[in-house]
Amino acid sequence: FFQKTLKAVKSWFTLFGWSKGQNPISVPHSLRRDVCIVQLTVAQEKNFKRKVDKYKGFYEMILHLNGQPIPGIAASQSLPPDPVERMFQLHWQHSELLSFLKSQGAYLSHVMPEFLLSPEDYEIWTEVNTGLRRGSMRSSGKLSGRPIFVLEGRTFETMSKRAWTDVLLQIYKVFVLPRVSSCIVSDPSSLENLQNIPGIKSEPLSSNIYSRYERTVLIWLNKHYEKNRKIVWKDSQRGGIPPTRWIVNFDQDLLDGLVLAAQIAAYCPYLIPTHFIKMYTNPKTYEQFLHNSLILVKALHAISLDLDIKV
Repeated sequence: FFQKTLKAVKSWFTLFGWSKGQNPISVPHSLRRDVCIVQLTVAQEKNFKRKVDKYKGFYEMILHLNGQPIPGIAASQSLPPDPVERMFQLHWQHSELLSFLKSQGAYLSHVMPEFLLSPEDYEIWTEVNTGLRRGSMRSSGKLSGRPIFVLEGRTFETMSKRAWTDVLLQIYKVFVLPRVSSCIVSDPSSLENLQNIPGIKSEPLSSNIYSRYERTVLIWLNKHYEKNRKIVWKDSQRGGIPPTRWIVNFDQDLLDGLVLAAQIAAYCPYLIPTHFIKMYTNPKTYEQFLHNSLILVKALHAISLDLDIKV
């Protein structure tokens, strides 16, 4: 499950996270690297093969998605040459990043700034902080501050990958999803059809699973499916018009491809006779589900919406 989530996150941020086209990322390696490289001075850049203007930095991605930089972090500031000072500055930057995201509504209480460091910087961080805590214990007779988690090689890499994945997911949640706005359906016939479907409330406290913006998307899915199912499959020879359904999640309710096909047909009706009319409207077998998925992916390719979605 986490591998599939990670793949989806990498795909989206590679395609849409940057202002100047696609930029392939890897989690956590390229993110940790870009956080450092974007801070290099002009003199330091000459010693690196990767150019900042070609490989966009992490904070440029934040600027692109948010519309404004993180307060206090400039995209052009340099990193100190001393390894310890460099580690402290990166740790401070990560702390500011997490605090800023939390202030925007992100859930990141489980992510510590040190988990976002590179393995080399994390090793320095543990050595420095372990030494400081020992000195504090000798002078005061007790430990103070939050606990220090000293993780070994592979364990740290696993934690770092999870931390960066969660940071990207929360960035998407607080910067991208809020762009979703609800639109009023003005077609009287479609409003009449929707009266038979239980409503989905968009108020903030009406769900402990989906955010207000995710529920707005669910409302959009329900409206388009109910409006278009009789249009898209009115001449279907593979099951007739599909029945009314209540779409309440983004996994089980989308498995047969019909809901997504109805959304695409609303904007690209010319795909109905060439693609969607061939779908099974009441699929029962694995082969029929696969058939519908093949048609859906071919339709995405036909309109050049290449999201690298596998059937």
